[in-house]
Amino acid sequence: MVHFKKSLNDSVTLRWGIMLLVSFTMATNYYFYDALSPLKFLMERELGFSSSEYGFFQAAYSIPNVFLLMAVIGGIILDRIGIRITGFAFIFIQFIGATVTAYGSSPYFNEGGPGYDFMNSFLTAYSPALKVTSLGFFLFGLGAETSIVVISKVIVKWFKGKEIALALGLNVAIARLGMGAALVISPRLIIDSTQNGSLWQNWTMPIWFGALLLGIGLLAFLVYTIWDIKFDRRVAERMESDPAEEFSFGDLFRLFTNRSFIYITMLCVLFYSAVFPFMKYAPDLMINKFGVAPTLAGDISSILPFGTLVFTPVFAYICDYKGKSASLMVYGSLLVVMVHLIFAFTTITPYIPMFILGIAFSLVPAAMWPAVTKIVETNKIGTAYGAMFTVQAIGLMLFPWLIGIVLDYTNPGVSEILAAGGQAVYDYSQALLMLALLGVIALGFSWLLKGEDRTSGYGLEKPNKMS
Repeated sequence: MVHFKKSLNDSVTLRWGIMLLVSFTMATNYYFYDALSPLKFLMERELGFSSSEYGFFQAAYSIPNVFLLMAVIGGIILDRIGIRITGFAFIFIQFIGATVTAYGSSPYFNEGGPGYDFMNSFLTAYSPALKVTSLGFFLFGLGAETSIVVISKVIVKWFKGKEIALALGLNVAIARLGMGAALVISPRLIIDSTQNGSLWQNWTMPIWFGALLLGIGLLAFLVYTIWDIKFDRRVAERMESDPAEEFSFGDLFRLFTNRSFIYITMLCVLFYSAVFPFMKYAPDLMINKFGVAPTLAGDISSILPFGTLVFTPVFAYICDYKGKSASLMVYGSLLVVMVHLIFAFTTITPYIPMFILGIAFSLVPAAMWPAVTKIVETNKIGTAYGAMFTVQAIGLMLFPWLIGIVLDYTNPGVSEILAAGGQAVYDYSQALLMLALLGVIALGFSWLLKGEDRTSGYGLEKPNKMS
């Protein structure tokens, strides 16, 4: 009788250790994505950005994923050539992009450093700083979204048929620690040498620190690749690998003829568009509406990501062992609407709505991403996640920019006053109403998904963990 070795993911310690390792890499991605959110007022003061220009800079992250379809192409590449090469290539690209962003913000560049004259020689209506930082964020986004797809597939690979919702939930929760850390740490890395707030020196230090973290995250992924090689060798020994299938565009077409996949993709883009762009402006909202200091503004905003560390595993556990994934997506969408309306129309302490938003931001992702593994075959999961991230990128490109445009339109002259070093306050009410509307539409698609589940047979309301 032939005795085969157990698969590596049968080891509880090893598979959870792998989850922690790749989650750290993803956390460095999330850190840099939000490292500049507490710095909006300084980008206006030091670089002369208007709210619209700040919004465009943030939107540059999603341009490669919207117009170049890089997330879906990255997912296809991932399914074709595997985790190791795809992961290294795109994580390296995001590191390069972060470095370019930091350089474009730096006094060294803006005082005539290498490349300044060239960037000042075209599109002269826009500053060299805006062009270089946007280019850097473009490159960061080109690598970042596909790297998230890669890490999601790593989790699926090691947890399929096991505690997959809990693993994906903890993966996202740990990654959002990076987001929370950025909101808390970035304002504290700024050195105010005058002690009176009139001059902020070394204000780009949070950006450089974020780029450094991405480099460390790249090294952590290289450590993971050693275990990935061992995993594949063990699978080959047991002859349990999935049959190889060539990608065809028919696979992508079939995804978008699946109503459940369409509904969950629309929920994805609308829900994340109501949250992530908001977080780009949340510290500035706290400063303008509640009159708090930048450090406290970052602390209040960090309630959301730190809250997900607690709530995401709880809701993921429910999905794994109790089910009700579709219902949880409905509840999360409803809470997002409530939060934006509270911020728009009340002056209630901001701690409460940020706490509620943290619950919502735990409910939907904890239920949504594992639900995709029920709708799509494992060997197409990279393509599916890539397709979802590409559609999501449309919202993440448009709405940071639209929020900035709405702010400038409804607050004429404020950005010019701030750029000149004066004092002025933004009214965020109209921008928040726009985000609340997104939540309402997301709520509609979550209801459609729940209704479709009754006839699709995918079992989104059933437990994820195999008995």
